[in-house]
Amino acid sequence: MAMAPTSAPAAASELSSTDPMPGSVEDRGVNAPDLQVFVFALFFIFGGITSLNDVIIPKLKELFTLNYTQAMLIQFCFFTAYLVIGIPGAKLVKRIGYMRGAVAGLIIMMIGCLLFIPASQTAVYGLFLLALFVLASGVVIVQVVANPLISLLGPPRTAHSRLTFAQAFNSLGTTVFPIVGSILILGSLATVSADQLSGPALDAYRTAESQAIVQGYLGLAVALAIVAAAVWMFRHRLKGERHEASSGLAGFDLLGRRRFGWGALCIFLYVGAEVSIGSLIVNYLMQPGVLALEEQAAGKLIGLYWGGAMVGRFIGSAILRVISPGKVLAFAAAGAVALILVSTGTSGAVSGYSLLAVGLMNSIMFPTIFTLASEGLGSRAADGSGIINVAIFGGAVVPLATGALADMTASLGLAMLLPAACYLVIVAYGIYARRPLTA
Repeated sequence: MAMAPTSAPAAASELSSTDPMPGSVEDRGVNAPDLQVFVFALFFIFGGITSLNDVIIPKLKELFTLNYTQAMLIQFCFFTAYLVIGIPGAKLVKRIGYMRGAVAGLIIMMIGCLLFIPASQTAVYGLFLLALFVLASGVVIVQVVANPLISLLGPPRTAHSRLTFAQAFNSLGTTVFPIVGSILILGSLATVSADQLSGPALDAYRTAESQAIVQGYLGLAVALAIVAAAVWMFRHRLKGERHEASSGLAGFDLLGRRRFGWGALCIFLYVGAEVSIGSLIVNYLMQPGVLALEEQAAGKLIGLYWGGAMVGRFIGSAILRVISPGKVLAFAAAGAVALILVSTGTSGAVSGYSLLAVGLMNSIMFPTIFTLASEGLGSRAADGSGIINVAIFGGAVVPLATGALADMTASLGLAMLLPAACYLVIVAYGIYARRPLTA
C-alpha cells in the first residue's frame, strides 16, 4: 500500500485546532490496540484471498486450455472490481461507518466464495470469473475500511509506519494462503490433461478437478461468516466518526492535487506490476531455462515471493520511522527493476530466485505510496481511499497486457519488462515525494 516524522497521516484533520480530530482515538475513547488487532485480521484475510489467484491461474489455465492472455482474465475480472466498486464502496463506508462497512464487505466476500459451487458444477470459465468479481467486490469494501482506519488508530507522525506494519499482516496472508492452496489445488491435477479430452469427458474432468477449488473457497466462506459475526458484535466500538461530503464527482477532484494524483497513478502501476509477476511466476519457474519445476513445486515457491514482502514490511515499518519515505520508496522500486533485469538476463537458479526476490522490494511500496499520496486529505480520507482503491484497477490492466505480451513474443522473460517499466515510474515518484508535504 515513508516517512518523515513530520508527515501528516492519511486521515489527519483539516479542521481548526479547536475541533476534535475526526481520526483521533483519544477523542473517541476507543481502545486502539484492540481495534488494531481487528484491522490486522482484515489485512490478513483480504491479502490471502487475493494471492490465491496466483494458484488458481495455472489450475484454470490447464483445465480450460487457456493462453496467457485468457488466463490473465482472472486478474482482470478480480481487479476490475476496484474500478467498479471503489467509489461506491467509499460512499457506503461514509454512510454506514467503518465497522458496518467491514461487515458488508465480508458478507459479499462470502457470497463470492459460494459462487464457486455453481461455477464448478457447470464447468464454465465465465462463472469462475463472475465468482472472482463478486469476491473482489467485498475485498474492495474491506480495503476501503482498513487503509484509513489503521491511520486513525494512533499518532499522526507514525501513520506511515503503522500502515506498513499492518501491510505485513497482509503479506502474512499472501504467504500462507498460496502454500496451502498449492497443496490443496495444484496437487490434485490428474494424470491426463484437458487438451487430451473433449465433449462430456472434458466437462466431467473440469467438474471433478475444480472441486479442489470449491472446497478451498467453501472453507473460506465459513471463516468469513465467523469474522463478520465477530465484527458485527463490536460495531459500536468506534465512536465519533466524521466524514466530509465529497466536493467533486465522487471525490475525483482530489486527482487535481499533484501529490495525490501521481500517487494514485503509482498505485495503479505498482499493483499491476506486483500482480503480473505473481500471476506468471508459477509458469516462469516451470520453464526449462529457469528452475524446471513441476507445477505444485513452483506453486509452493509463491510463498517466497509474498514472504519477502512480509519480511520487508516488518523491517520497513522500522526504517520508515527514521528515513524519508520517498527515498525508501525510490530505492525499493529501483531494486525491483534491477532484479527483473537480472532474472531476464540470466538462467537457472539465479533467474528464478532473483524474480522471487522482487517481493522483498515490493514490501513497502503500497503503504508508502498510499500514505504519501494521502497526506493532508484530512476528513476526506475516505474519498482518498476510494480513489486509490479505484487505482488498484492496475491489477487488471497491467497483467492482461503482460499476458498479451507473453503470447505475442512467446517469452515470459520479455513480458517481465513491462512490470519493470512500471517500477521506473515509481522510482521517479519516490524522488519527487521525498520531502514532507508542506501546507
